[in-house]
Amino acid sequence: MPHARISSEEICRRGQEHYDQHIRAVVETAENIGKQIVIDIETGAYEIDEDGLKASRRHLARRPDAALYGLRIGYDAVYALGGVLTQTTRR
Repeated sequence: MPHARISSEEICRRGQEHYDQHIRAVVETAENIGKQIVIDIETGAYEIDEDGLKASRRHLARRPDAALYGLRIGYDAVYALGGVLTQTTRR
């Protein structure tokens, strides 16, 4: 669902940038690899869960107008349809 104030492209750009610069080094640990993370691109707050929808709902309960960006920690995609998820290397 599109966000009311921020384009999908801008959410993706800012979310990935924030993850790479501020969050990756903290969350890419053995216990988090494969879990999903949602990042509020305006505040930098994030939630981690096995289920990205649960993480999103927890965050939206606190900040209903949040612009959220989600990804699977340590992988190149959240889901694979008929393919294989590729684990990324830490940058």
